[in-house]
Amino acid sequence: MSYSEKSSAADAQVRVDDPREFPAQEDHYERLWTPQRMSYVLRDKSAESAESTADSQSAETKEKGCPFCAALTKSDEDGLIVWRGRDVFIIMNLYPYNSGHVMVCPKEHVAMLTDVTRDQVLLEFEKATQMAMQVMTNVSHPDGFNLGINQGEAGGAGVATHLHQHLVPRWNGDSNFMPIVAQTRTMPILLENQRAAYAAEAARICGEFGLVAEERGE
Repeated sequence: MSYSEKSSAADAQVRVDDPREFPAQEDHYERLWTPQRMSYVLRDKSAESAESTADSQSAETKEKGCPFCAALTKSDEDGLIVWRGRDVFIIMNLYPYNSGHVMVCPKEHVAMLTDVTRDQVLLEFEKATQMAMQVMTNVSHPDGFNLGINQGEAGGAGVATHLHQHLVPRWNGDSNFMPIVAQTRTMPILLENQRAAYAAEAARICGEFGLVAEERGE
């Protein structure tokens, strides 16, 4: 048998698999499906874009499209507000990174921490953050916390025009603050139920932090 005949015979015995028939490759990551966050991804950004670029607009016009300012005009239940102080309020995050994720905000529509000029506002801002941590500790019993302020769109602020500090309770083995991690677990609870539990505890302990709740008329 010639060399060419041997080569043809060997080629005929070679198996060639169709790559489309290969099984999917396991990447060793678990998947945490969060379809509720798609409403945030697909939201209408036109109002936010117009607000961030129109520097000459009045403060009243800018506040109109702000979700934090809008929440202040609603009931606590509809606005997901946990606690209202004199100059600061605590609100649930509508798109939480973890169960119990809240934000501490000044009532004044300011973008940067450096825009807060009154000492009493800064003091209440920090005291409200301390209280929120204690509320979470008493109600949710977390193992730790993430605290942070994202300033400006480049800094990752979802609502760059209104200052807000994130406060996220964390549990050992829970879902990480970053979107993709291994070995995750969730602690599901409806926002309205979490808000009600936090609000009741905040009303009970706010005096311990020297905080005075807003007096609201019926």
